[in-house]
Amino acid sequence: MKLSYSLCTLLICLLLGNSSYAQTTPFIYILGVVQDAGYPQAGCYAQHCMPGWQDSSLRRGATSLAVVIPDARKKYLFEATPHLPEQLYELSKVAPDSEFRLGGVFLSHAHIGHYAGLMYFGREAMNTDRVPVFAMPRMREFLQNNGPWSQLLELNNITFKYLNNYQTEPLENVLVTPLQVPHRDEFSETVGFMILGPSRTALFVPDINKWELWDRKIVDMIADVDYAILDATFYNGDELPGRNMNEIPHPFVVESMALFDSLPASEKDKIWFIHMNHSNPMLDPQSRAYREVTEAGYHVAREGFRLEL
Repeated sequence: MKLSYSLCTLLICLLLGNSSYAQTTPFIYILGVVQDAGYPQAGCYAQHCMPGWQDSSLRRGATSLAVVIPDARKKYLFEATPHLPEQLYELSKVAPDSEFRLGGVFLSHAHIGHYAGLMYFGREAMNTDRVPVFAMPRMREFLQNNGPWSQLLELNNITFKYLNNYQTEPLENVLVTPLQVPHRDEFSETVGFMILGPSRTALFVPDINKWELWDRKIVDMIADVDYAILDATFYNGDELPGRNMNEIPHPFVVESMALFDSLPASEKDKIWFIHMNHSNPMLDPQSRAYREVTEAGYHVAREGFRLEL
């Protein structure tokens, strides 16, 4: 599967040359794969973080996807992360700003890695003109009633597009539906997204407390999609000694794999683990954890991967 995406990317690049965009099929482009604070994380000088400080090529941005719709010459961000400048640059390589307008930004919730990048739309940086921000009711209220985010609205750098639970938003030939999930909702509700393209469908759930707390069965959700891009914040409960993991609940990857263990290989092949904490050993492709996940038939999300819709 990875080989086919790599070949597809190569062929598209050969077709593009220096001229106009060649692909017509919508696709998801993975821009970031780690937890809100990125890798390496601020203040982390432990052994697992040092390679990232010493080698910039190993650094990873907070979790973000783009949906690129070539026929409409538009691209949409899912999450506005603190790594937005680098992620916009990487996105411009596959969907150049000269040919693709930023159609908007979908926000899942009000934790720093998912909305803080909105600051770059302000007059101190890009000074954008009414970039649509797709947000749920509490998320909108949070941004509208707190600075500096409220200034983005006052200066028309952004404008709201209203999202509501299970209410589908059409984006040309792609449909996006927010799905509310249980999470630490201090400032806003939290949603995942169902992304329905002309040929394939993706489920994107970067943050959730535990699968069993959701009012939907994740195994049934996986059966209904072609890609399931799922919360993999922690590999297991031993990564953060001294921290109460009940205060930062997520489905451990080992728990998810146990839940999915009876699925056929074709279903496991749909699953892409994302949103890894700086402590998650899956960030290292040479680690035992990475091998266990991939040898079991799952994927570990990588920046620059393309998933056709």
